[in-house]
This record gives sequence, C-alpha cells and structure tokens, in this order.
Amino acid sequence: MLSEYTTPGQSAAVSDNESLYNLLTERIKRTGKGTTIAAYKRADGSWQNVTSGEFHTHVLQAAKGLIALGVEAHQAVALFSATRYEWAVLDFALAAIGAVNVPIYDTDSAAQAQRIINDATVCVAFADTQERFNKLASVRKACPSLRQILMIDANAMGVLEGLGVTVSDTQLQQRIDAVRADDVATIVYTSGSTGVPKGVELTHRNFMSITRGASAALHEIIADGYPRLLLFLPLAHCFARFIQYASVHADYGVVGFVADTRSLLPDLRSFEPTYVLGVPRVFEKVYNAASRKAGMGLKGKLFAKATLAAREWSKEEQAGTPHSPQAIAEHALYEMLVYKAIRGALGPKIKYVACGGAPLDPNLAHFFNGIGLPMIQGYGLTETAAPFAATRVTDNLIGTVGQPAPGSSVRIAEDGELQVSGPNVFRGYHNMPEKTAEVFTADGWFKTGDLGSIDEAGRITITGRKKDIIITAGGKNVSPIPLEQTIAQCPLVEHAVVIGDQKPFVSALVTLDPEALALWLPTQGFEVGSGVGAGYASHAANHGASHATSHDATHAASHAASLNLVEFALKRLDIHAAIRAEIQEYINRANASVSRAESVRKFAIVHEQFTQENGCLTPSMKVVRPAVLCVFAPVIEHEIYERQ
Repeated sequence: MLSEYTTPGQSAAVSDNESLYNLLTERIKRTGKGTTIAAYKRADGSWQNVTSGEFHTHVLQAAKGLIALGVEAHQAVALFSATRYEWAVLDFALAAIGAVNVPIYDTDSAAQAQRIINDATVCVAFADTQERFNKLASVRKACPSLRQILMIDANAMGVLEGLGVTVSDTQLQQRIDAVRADDVATIVYTSGSTGVPKGVELTHRNFMSITRGASAALHEIIADGYPRLLLFLPLAHCFARFIQYASVHADYGVVGFVADTRSLLPDLRSFEPTYVLGVPRVFEKVYNAASRKAGMGLKGKLFAKATLAAREWSKEEQAGTPHSPQAIAEHALYEMLVYKAIRGALGPKIKYVACGGAPLDPNLAHFFNGIGLPMIQGYGLTETAAPFAATRVTDNLIGTVGQPAPGSSVRIAEDGELQVSGPNVFRGYHNMPEKTAEVFTADGWFKTGDLGSIDEAGRITITGRKKDIIITAGGKNVSPIPLEQTIAQCPLVEHAVVIGDQKPFVSALVTLDPEALALWLPTQGFEVGSGVGAGYASHAANHGASHATSHDATHAASHAASLNLVEFALKRLDIHAAIRAEIQEYINRANASVSRAESVRKFAIVHEQFTQENGCLTPSMKVVRPAVLCVFAPVIEHEIYERQ
C-alpha cells in the first residue's frame, strides 16, 4: 500500500480572470446557442426544453435584476429552494456578477435559515414556495442584513427581468469582467453530521477545476455524445451542484430539473436520462423496491437467484475471470426476465449510475454492475467542492472510490487519516479561523477526518471516520461502517447505527422502514387491521417503487401513519419476534466478517424514526451519530447494557 499518491497529469487550468459563468459562455462558443442545455416540467407534466441561448438570456436578465436590487460584488444572496430550473439561473447570475451564493437546504427550519443568513450576512434571499417564504419572513426581523425576500413561485424571475431594464449592458459587463477565479463563489454550510454546521468558502477556481478535471476523467458519462442527467438531489449540496456545472459545461449535455420526487419514476421514463446521480440510500431503495415487487413466491425466488448471479458476474468481471458457459446462459435468461426491467425503471436510455455522499455497500455496487449499470462511486466533502476522487469507467474497482482528479494528491497520515491537496480544496470556514487552522496541516494539506488506504494504482479505499471509531471497554477498536452497511441490507431496516464506545460489547440501534414493513407483514401471514397503518400499506403497495428513489422519505404517507404501523408491529409479540429474526440474519452476516470482539452481540429496534426534527438526520440524509446516541440514550442504557 502507498502512503501518498498524485494522479498523473496537470490540474485543470483555470485562468485568474475566469468565473463559473465562463462554463456557460465557453459552451456557447463551442456549440452555439441552439443546443438544448436544460429542461423542466410544465404544469401539464410535459418537459420544456431550454436552449443554451435561452438559458444565457435568462441568466443575464437575472444578473441585471440583481444589480438593480443593489447586490454588490462579494455580497451574499441566499437560495432557499428545492432543485429547480430557476435555482440554476440564479446560481449562474450570481457567479456572473461576483456575488456569493449561499444555499439553504429546502428542508431546513426557519431557525436554521436564520443562523445561515446572519452568519453569511445575506442581503437578499430567494424562496421557491410560499411555505419557505413564510419561514424567512418569520425570522426577518432577527436578520438585520436581510433587505429583501423574493418568492420564485410569485414571479421573482419576472421581477428581476423588469428591474434589470434599468441596468445597461456596459454596467453588466463591467461586473462580469471584475470577477476573479479566487473570489468566493459560494458559502455552503456543512450538514452538521460531525458537529455544528460550518460555512465552507468555495471559490470559482475550486468548482471550475473539479468540473473540468472530472469532465476529462469521466468523459464517457459526463461529456461524450449526448449525455442527459435528471437531477433530483438538492442543489444546496455540493455533489448536485458540481454535476449541474459538469452538465452545463459539456458540449451537448442536458440537465433536467425535478423539484418534486413523488413522480420520479415516471419522470425518469419520460426524460430518458443517460446517467443518474444519487446517494447510497436512493439505490438501496431501488433494489429493495424491486425485491418487494418480486414478492416471496416463484418471482421472489427468481429475483434472489438473479441477484446472486449479478453479483457473481460483476465479481468475475472485476477479477478478469472468464464467465462459464452456464453463467453466460443464466445471465442471458436473467437479463430477459429481471435485469432489463430494473434498468428500464431508471429510463430507457440509462447507461450509468453515479453514487456518492456516503459509504456504499460493495454488494449493492456489484448488483448494479452485474445487471449492466456500472456504478461509478465518488468521494469528497463540501470542503473539496464535492468530488475529490472517483472510479473511472475503465477502472471501476468496486470497494474503492477511485483516484483523485489529474494533478491532485492524497496521502495517509501516521494515524491512518486521509489528507488531500488540490485546486478544489476550499480556502477556509467562514468566520471560523480557528476551525480552519485545525483542519489544515503545517504544509497545507486538508485533513478529511476519514480513515483510508491507497493501493499501488492510487485507488482510495475509505475504511471509516476517525470520530466514528468505537473503542470498547476491552480496548478493541471497531469500525462501525462495514457492520452498518451489511445490517442495512435487510429490507426492513431503514437505518442501523452500531454502538459500543467504552461499553463491554458492540451493539446496534435499528429503525424500521415502514413501507417495507407494510409489504412484508402479509407475506409472513400477519394481518394489519384497517385502523392500523392500512392507508400506509395501500400506498406502499401502489407506489413503493416511486417512493423508493426519493431522497425524502416523507412522501409515501403521513409520518403519523408510518409510526402507527411500526408501533403496532413492535407491540405484537409474535410480529416483533419475526422482525427480530429477520434482522438477526443480517446481523449474523455482518458478524461473519469480523472477530467476536468486534461482532454485534445485541440490538434494539427503536420506535422513533431518525429525522431532521430530532436531529438524527442531516438535510442530506446522513445519520448524526452523536445525536442518535443522545436521543436514544435511554434505550442504549436500559435495554442494551443495563441488564449485563
């Protein structure tokens, strides 16, 4: 194993006088104004295509309107909105005039928005809907820098266009020409999974270098031919933001914006993307939905065999082992009966799926790879403008997160921490010089907080987080992530958190997936009464696949109905026992890969879900481990450890 690696080649060049706005103008110079660059849903559900020339016009109109509103260079403007076309227009408009985009997650509370607005000294804010506008209005008096709030659904873009007629082309061009690559383009607040959210200052150079570098390294997906991306992840997250830039930068790239994921599967079929970007939970739910749809009978047995065959097929390909005649015949059969339908659920033109944002279970990657959908995995943080490393189409070794972009470097510190260096590494935390100093080494490398290794080809493998390492009372160091990944493969499990720091043994907290539970109970011979989550069960049966690809798990049914079903199941002793037996099978699988001292000895199923409201989930759906330990402390102390 290597201790340091630099990917061959030069870092993507970014001139000092460039800005993110140049990604758009460069494309227009190469391919003209007539190519389709974006699409959004009309009220009737059809797609409205937007040419690069039309998009450019909308950006310039918004830029003039922002100037007319008094937005100066380096001033902060907040976007409190779900993913939608107007988000992209405002983003490029702000970049063009040198203002700072401060995104706020569409799921954030009014208090969270207030904190961000005050910390970044936001002068103007855009909200997409009445609900989010009201949240901002409720805290406006507590935000002294906030001069104005505009609502996108109330024609904010039209207002900007009208105001912008007072701004001349010369005034606009002067603002465009004044922007420099090392100016702050955005302040993105971390999700808070490892502590208090911090404002990450990212420059134009940070995002442009990784966009150009990734477009070269992953050109088969992002740039070649006529790539189409359906974007449904929140643009407040750097992962989605980066891929938006990459799509706009590609000669013939088209990005479709989806604000409401409740109709995601029909949208995938109608938009026909060539690649889809998601976090692991999205693809876990796609797989679980396909498994549930197959059921427990002959179709279920066929799906189970097809799953095993897909994984073995992928592993043989990875190892360079020739497929046996029997494997080839089985793969052809499963392709016709199973694989084609799963791929088709993601659209008829789908070629690749890309995953990042959280650790990915290798078995899931092997499954998608085996059914003909190579899963490209990326690794990065908000502090690296999202991706720092990624597997390549021609070097997609499952279990690794690939190599850094050309010209970027990675190394392993003495304590096993991954440290990185490159042009996309942020310049510092907003208003936090002490925190900034803490995360950089004396020679300028960024300390990621992740543990990992580097193989001889420079491929990175992430093994855990420094702060997540469990040290039992017996002194055994345990990495919880591999165990959690295996337990979470259980279709009934929504989240699994392995615990045991300073405890006599390792254990786990588990939450149930209400949708999966609603479909699983009848297969086990259990009847759900008409007054207990029946509406939820009906919805899950009819719309489970659509919900499966949504990043927001609140769309399937009301929170109250889901909790009602979980509570009902856990109070029935016979059902509770059956659920525990099902989960125990996956815990046994997890334990098979570790020593007894590292194995999960006990687990508790908690009634309450992990949510943003109780602090256990971030807006990007990452589990906040310290919050889980706090919220469920009574369960940990009284149900798991007290009786020992």
